Amino acid sequence: MSIPQSGGGPITDPAQLAEYMASGCKPKDTWRIGTEHEKFGFCVDTLKPLPYDGDRSIHAVLAGLRDRFGWTPVEEGGHLIGLEKGGANVSLEPGGALELSGAQVETIHQTCDEVNDHLREVRSIADEIGVKFIGLGAAPVWTHDQMPLMPKGRYKLMDAYMDKVGTMGKVMMRRTTTVQVNLDFASEADMVKKLRVALSLQSVATALFANSPFFEGKPNGHKSWRSRVWRDLDASRTGIPAFAFEDGMGFERWADYALDVPMYFVYRDGTYIDALGMSFRDFMRGELPALPGEVPTLSDWADHLTTLFPEARIKKYMEMRGADGGPWRRLCALPAFWVGLMYDESALDAAWDLAKNWDQETRLALRVAASEDGLQAEAGGVKMHDLARECLAIAEAGLVARGKAGAGGLVPDETHFLNALKESVETGKVPADELLDDYHGKWGGDLDRIYAERSY
Repeated sequence: MSIPQSGGGPITDPAQLAEYMASGCKPKDTWRIGTEHEKFGFCVDTLKPLPYDGDRSIHAVLAGLRDRFGWTPVEEGGHLIGLEKGGANVSLEPGGALELSGAQVETIHQTCDEVNDHLREVRSIADEIGVKFIGLGAAPVWTHDQMPLMPKGRYKLMDAYMDKVGTMGKVMMRRTTTVQVNLDFASEADMVKKLRVALSLQSVATALFANSPFFEGKPNGHKSWRSRVWRDLDASRTGIPAFAFEDGMGFERWADYALDVPMYFVYRDGTYIDALGMSFRDFMRGELPALPGEVPTLSDWADHLTTLFPEARIKKYMEMRGADGGPWRRLCALPAFWVGLMYDESALDAAWDLAKNWDQETRLALRVAASEDGLQAEAGGVKMHDLARECLAIAEAGLVARGKAGAGGLVPDETHFLNALKESVETGKVPADELLDDYHGKWGGDLDRIYAERSY
């Protein structure tokens, strides 16, 4: 989850809301890639999730990274809740999952170097205290009560609110993880085109990265339970916004959408002030019940944008939100997939050609089908396996066209980062299928074996 935003004075003109997002527009030669991934920590001997405090805990991992590898601590209320270094940050998800939000880098080679360095650092600390980490879209065995809420004011407020707006919010907070990529846009028109491709094809990412077929100790009937959870979280801030495909879509229309999403909080002087269910429109008029007479700052607006959770979202960049957390080698595959589709104009055009004739019903049905059936999904006459194959071919061509070499020029482009996804298309099996094969096969229904065989 996002950290508090900073910078920006009072909002005196509603036009500033759209202008804030438009200020992220960049020329193509300055586009960057920001990759985020989350993973669950557990104690090797008990297979239980990590508490916040103690010898074997999230705090111990953060403190170890701080002391040994020079990360700068981030504290809230006297608690160590994150780390910063070189444009990257390490933070805590509500149930204690550890997240790396990577720096903005130019190539996927750099992304993968960053991910590998981070996981090696984490493992060096974790091994010494009897802890491991595992990349899955949902906690396979642990219950709600086994996953304590981390000591962050934002999470305390959200936790109290979730049951009022849906049935799965607390599950999302504590027991799901994801891998995401943040990408740039050149202009409003470029943003709109990329957003439409992103919202349409998130179902492909959900299918290819589906990695959460278990929940509370047994198969749950879905390839991506994480995706299923998001469908019953809060309809006002999740899903695939239909307006994104309508005439007149742009930064101002996204701002109008965001204004109608109920608030969670206002951050002031290190404290999260309860604004649950209140209106940012009222805040703009100085009529927010939580802060009567006060008008919002651009930092408040930036914070509010982080509380919108559609399948792809706009801030000063675009964030792809459709994939389950996964194994080490797949963490670089997600940025490769989306960069290949988005950062070459011919590839972006080809990707839009795949989806431009779909109606909203088809987009929504594919989202559900991907969650349930992975590559075997089918909706609106669209077969996911075929669609994924076409998307990967386009992404590969897009990465070839980028021509970003790695390993000192020995690797000519970034296409090899798609190999794990190409294997899935060739076999028809995504990580969830492999997990289910092991569960019904060599594991003999013993789900505890997932920890030894899938941990980092």
